[in-house]
Amino acid sequence: MTAPDTIVLVHGFWVTPRSWEHWITHYEAKGYRVIAPGYPGFEVEVEALRADPRIIADVTVPAIISKIEEIIRGLDRPPIIMGHSAGGAFTQILLDHGFGAAGVALNSAPTEGVRVVPLSQVKSTFPVLKSPANRHKAVGLSLQEWTYAFTNTFTEDESRALYERYHIPASGGILWGGVLANFQPGHQDTWVDYHNDNRAPLLFVSGSEDHIMPPAIQESNAKHYKSNTITERREYEGYAHLLPAQKGWEDIADYALDWAVRHARS
Repeated sequence: MTAPDTIVLVHGFWVTPRSWEHWITHYEAKGYRVIAPGYPGFEVEVEALRADPRIIADVTVPAIISKIEEIIRGLDRPPIIMGHSAGGAFTQILLDHGFGAAGVALNSAPTEGVRVVPLSQVKSTFPVLKSPANRHKAVGLSLQEWTYAFTNTFTEDESRALYERYHIPASGGILWGGVLANFQPGHQDTWVDYHNDNRAPLLFVSGSEDHIMPPAIQESNAKHYKSNTITERREYEGYAHLLPAQKGWEDIADYALDWAVRHARS
């Protein structure tokens, strides 16, 4: 089997591909080609999206998945796919669609059917879900809200610096859609086939102190899979939601890559 030579990094909400900046250089130094695509319209910088967030309000899950699938189709061999937060859910969808040699979902948002809703998640997403009117808006977080949801284990200075460097508004429509997915008939945007035996191996990585996507969500999501494929979990003590930027991230990045290479399908 020829090992994957490309890693695709999928970002989550309230951030852009910039949030992968350390992982990109880390993996490139190991000789990998690294692709960190933005969602459709997110090809501009953080500052531009803050100034004009209309594209954020209009983005949809099918459009995000379609863009990444098109990128992967252009590769010579299946890549390793890693996603953080909502990007973890998108990683699961991509694997279910037959893409990727292996997948890693870091502090992943749940796919359809996962009904675990910890109180810390409710508090973290309340700025968006407090009003149905936000379904048609791009909704940002205050520094205090960001700190609770993303960087609760970071110092105040670290949290502020990361907020200024990474934070953008998030799509209220997609977040509301995720909440309603379990209460509407038929398959919704974040549906995957939990019995898909052809899916590539998948690793869930959790930070024990994550408020917005706590380990209970990863555990429930992983248990939904009933296919004859590899599905594993690993939890890191002391890590918050913004795990890719927290001190010690290198060890997590190396473990994720090693696991993906060892389990990659041909």
